[in-house]
Amino acid sequence: MSLLARTRPRPAAHAPAPTTAPATPASRQVPSAWLALLATPVAASANSPVLILPDMAGSLGIRTATATWLVTVFAWAMAVGTPLMAGLLRRRGLGDTLRLSAALIVAGTAVVAVAPWLPLAMAGRAAQAVGGAGLVTAAMSLAGSVRRMGVITAGFGTLGAVGPLLGSAIADTASWRVSLAVGAVALLALPAVMRRADLSTPKQTTPFDGRGAALLVLTATALVLIPRYPLPAVAASLLTTALLALHIRSNPTGFVPATLLRTRAFALSALLACTFATSYFTLLFTIPQLLRDRTDWSTSTIGTGQLVALLAGSTLSMVLAATSARLGRPRVLTILLTVGALAPLTAMLTPWAPLLLLVATLAVFTTSAGQATLAVYATQAAPTTQRPTAIGLFNLCYQLGGAFGPAIAALITLGG
Repeated sequence: MSLLARTRPRPAAHAPAPTTAPATPASRQVPSAWLALLATPVAASANSPVLILPDMAGSLGIRTATATWLVTVFAWAMAVGTPLMAGLLRRRGLGDTLRLSAALIVAGTAVVAVAPWLPLAMAGRAAQAVGGAGLVTAAMSLAGSVRRMGVITAGFGTLGAVGPLLGSAIADTASWRVSLAVGAVALLALPAVMRRADLSTPKQTTPFDGRGAALLVLTATALVLIPRYPLPAVAASLLTTALLALHIRSNPTGFVPATLLRTRAFALSALLACTFATSYFTLLFTIPQLLRDRTDWSTSTIGTGQLVALLAGSTLSMVLAATSARLGRPRVLTILLTVGALAPLTAMLTPWAPLLLLVATLAVFTTSAGQATLAVYATQAAPTTQRPTAIGLFNLCYQLGGAFGPAIAALITLGG
């Protein structure tokens, strides 16, 4: 039996989970291209600083290593914003989620455009990220199948691939501040999605679990800070995790449902997503610096090479997502684990610098294909009423990898 073989949740007052992710009749009418446009620009926004960290640091009067906080805070806000926005989606529906997300993106972009200090710029990036998390959660809740989810996650990989070079090009022609505003392009999809999707407010039978939400945010925050402040962050993580576990035990139907955590397919899918994302984002930010150190390539050459490598990996990930049903879960899992292990091993062992571009291809293939297939596996295992929560918690694990990766890369290439 596959490691990710579907397991039944413990008996609850829900109907058994169907074999495919549910969608309302209205949500089925939203074309996947609009969902991709709604969700994926945040990937370009997240990755646009990869090649322009020195420019950002010089403008703000800080060290390059310090400027990586703009990357870390974006990933942190995506991580904590994802389950919060999923909770909003579950309780208030798509309409309120989309409107709040759009407002946060607009406000955050305006702050980044004028912020003269790092803390204010970080606040703007955090608002952009939480808004982007809401749009991603909404889009993935409307996907409904591995194939449609694959369009979204391949879009993540593609725009994530374009992000570094796009950010560098915009910074050269305009400003690094403009390069951090590319996530606002997602707002172009809002009218089409809101016309087609079901925007009604779901019926609620349970009160909002504010304590559970707060403990989850604190736990995620402590985990994100582990690469930068290992000892205090590990201690804080253990404490908040213990408090969260006690809270879940006393309130098993709260913000983090106990039945979902006990579902093996969900737990393993989320863990693998976090692992793949950590590897990918570490390599994404490390490879350009390694190529600078080991070759005489220019910044534009490095950016172009990485772009081609990441686009190739994103295309291959869409192919795997489209054929995953025929391959079956055991084969898909074997492919993901094998390729996922090859990427960091090749980066560590290769004596030939240009082979690092192949590492980028392997890494983005693993994380994009993994997010598409594992997200559906995870949500299929959840009771129907917990699907938005499952999407939120799964994406939290993925976004934690997005927070770990740049911080680990900073330790490797910039000396912390």
